[in-house]
Amino acid sequence: VQLQASGGGLVQPGGSLRLSCAASGRTFSNTLVGWFRQAPGKEREFVAAVFWGGGSTPYGDSVKGRFTISKDYVKNMVHLQMNSLKPEDTAVYYCAARIGRIITSYQTRVSSYDHWGQGTLVTVSS
Repeated sequence: VQLQASGGGLVQPGGSLRLSCAASGRTFSNTLVGWFRQAPGKEREFVAAVFWGGGSTPYGDSVKGRFTISKDYVKNMVHLQMNSLKPEDTAVYYCAARIGRIITSYQTRVSSYDHWGQGTLVTVSS
């Protein structure tokens, strides 16, 4: 699965952005899609995940209530709507995928994902 993340950019604190993850070569059927982010000098951090066939949608503690992950069945894409952005949300955001369902607690792990996109930079600054 080749993944393409897009939608990053510069936004002021309190603003919103929507990131998108597209797959080439196959659909997202039977696929777990996750969003992670990595700030300079920090480890890659789990943001959110969704299984294409349904189920729970876990979120990282730092983004709960502000970010929403969703599926676009028409365009075969996964979106990450980011609201109330803070400077600490500044990072490169990656979408990742894994074929097949896994338990929720494993969905937050970097090692659970086999395919990664190239990342899109989000900068939150005034």
